[in-house]
Amino acid sequence: MILDRFTLTDRVAVVTGAGKGIGRGIAIGLAEAGADVVCAARTQAEIDAVAGAVRALGRRALAVRTDVTRTEDLERLVASTVAELGRLDVLVNNAGVGIGAAVGDIATKRLDMQLDVNLRSMILFYRESIGMLREAAAEHRNALVVNTASIAGKHGQAWLSVYAATKFGVVGLSQAMHKELAQDGIPVTALCPGFVATAMTDWVEGEVSKDQMIQPEDIGEAVRYLLRTSPNCIVPEIQFIRPGDNV
Repeated sequence: MILDRFTLTDRVAVVTGAGKGIGRGIAIGLAEAGADVVCAARTQAEIDAVAGAVRALGRRALAVRTDVTRTEDLERLVASTVAELGRLDVLVNNAGVGIGAAVGDIATKRLDMQLDVNLRSMILFYRESIGMLREAAAEHRNALVVNTASIAGKHGQAWLSVYAATKFGVVGLSQAMHKELAQDGIPVTALCPGFVATAMTDWVEGEVSKDQMIQPEDIGEAVRYLLRTSPNCIVPEIQFIRPGDNV
């Protein structure tokens, strides 16, 4: 029997990169399912707007300005969540950045930025959050970690070598985390979308229009699905592709 876990009343989710795009779609989707949401990103005005949308749905919300490459910011994010909302049930590692370049032309600064934002930050945020996630799992076995990867983390892409490498890393990290945590009631899922209608895909809009892309709400719906499945149904990875895509 599938448990009715879709109503997340009194559960708290933290979403990084929540100011726009996929993060916004996930944050709103979780609020619609009943969760209180902590919105984290670098731009205060953007996360204030998303937090306002969460509150308009009748849920509590925090907007915490966060640079995920700074350990002290991640520590403050977790501390603020616990101080204001008292718990942490769902962790969505969504912050990411992609910078295209030929392999031989990669600037060190841009290399380090993608490694830090796309991969290193997930490891650090998980480390800072694991205590609260274990407490939540011990209570209801309804904790969840979601790591946003990319279809580029399944199939390497020309001109996106560093981005693809970091997303391959996210998939591997998620697999390892799953083996450590799933038996404790903390499943881990890697999300691997293709082109999503966000600012990050503006560069390809001349070839694929936004209305032909995967929508941020599609990703948010997937996270809601993960919280609806029973503890015996583990989903280690979800790939999102468009009709006709070759992957």
